[in-house]
Amino acid sequence: MHIAVFSQYHTNPDCPATSRHYTLLAYIARTHRVTLITTRTWEQQQLTNEFAWVPKGVELRAAQVPYQNQMGVLRRGLAFGQYAAYALREGLRIDKPDVIWGISTPLTAAWAAAQVARWRQVPWVFEVQDLWPSFPIAMGAVPNRLAQRGLFALEKSLYQSASHVLPLSPDMTQYVRELGVPTDKLTTVLNGTDLNLAARATNEAVAALRQEVGLAGRQVILYAGTFGRANNMAMLVEAAVQLAATCPSVTWLFMGHGFDEKLLQQAAAQHAFIRLVPPQPRHAVFTWFRLADVSVVSFLGLPVLDANSPAKLYDSLAVGTPVVVTNTGWTRHLVETTGCGWYSPASDASSLAALLENLFQHPEKLRAAGAAGKALAASTFDRQQLANVVQQVLEKAVK
Repeated sequence: MHIAVFSQYHTNPDCPATSRHYTLLAYIARTHRVTLITTRTWEQQQLTNEFAWVPKGVELRAAQVPYQNQMGVLRRGLAFGQYAAYALREGLRIDKPDVIWGISTPLTAAWAAAQVARWRQVPWVFEVQDLWPSFPIAMGAVPNRLAQRGLFALEKSLYQSASHVLPLSPDMTQYVRELGVPTDKLTTVLNGTDLNLAARATNEAVAALRQEVGLAGRQVILYAGTFGRANNMAMLVEAAVQLAATCPSVTWLFMGHGFDEKLLQQAAAQHAFIRLVPPQPRHAVFTWFRLADVSVVSFLGLPVLDANSPAKLYDSLAVGTPVVVTNTGWTRHLVETTGCGWYSPASDASSLAALLENLFQHPEKLRAAGAAGKALAASTFDRQQLANVVQQVLEKAVK
């Protein structure tokens, strides 16, 4: 069958970003025709050239629509509208698909998918990566009440028009269910991780990296991902300063880029125990995770963020590095019930520093949690398995 995929942000493993859909598309394109309608946002940001830009068998339609995490609200809104307009046009030009797969965020990408599905009279499947518009509204990006009501009405209409909905976490699924979407129309498909790329983080690779970056004999805490407004970078810096007083052998690594990059640059200039690591290609990230003794997945204490399905969580567990999460939602439940990590309250630097101090004083806890996480990743978070679930949902939507 022919599957049209509407996704504003396409990446491959050469990019400094999760390549979830690259893996899913590669799996599905083995047996189905796939047309990807996207943008070239990430294409210029490839750090290596090991992988084809799109998987074999995927037809690419891509617009030139600039986008960066540092953009303001109006500039982001323009980018969203530009992609939606392009996706509408291309969606009507391509050969008629059997099913459309619309991926949010942003919500406008899913809206374009829904419109093309309606005009071409084909079913569409709605993948929910973040809860929009709840997230931007909670972050203060949409202060106008009338605009908020309009966006919530749009969101609900998209859930209703979709043949099936694919939320990325149990809490997202519960949120959608509470909007009146029936359970049989919902399938939770976790973000997951690429175990084949995680296998590259060998003992030899980690030892070489440790020597290269001068971390021999140091204990390492890693934050990897976007330095975004929602990720509470200031709290992590404060926790690092407090922990340094009791654990002088600890180094914090911040790997990525984003809105708070200047804040971290200033902190690294002031404190030798804080280091910035340039963004790394997807296939190299796993060695950095395995180098670390523990990783931190931090967010502001907003209820909407509790539903997140952060890639860094899965990547860390895939190589046996335990995690500390600050969400009170499903990720807290996950780490506490499976023993693969710990919870520390959002925005509480003192609690995080105290927890980390205790863990470094009891390294057996870190080892046990790491082993539990690696086993969990192998059994539950493999993107090859998740790709098969997505393919079955798309095939069922057509039938």
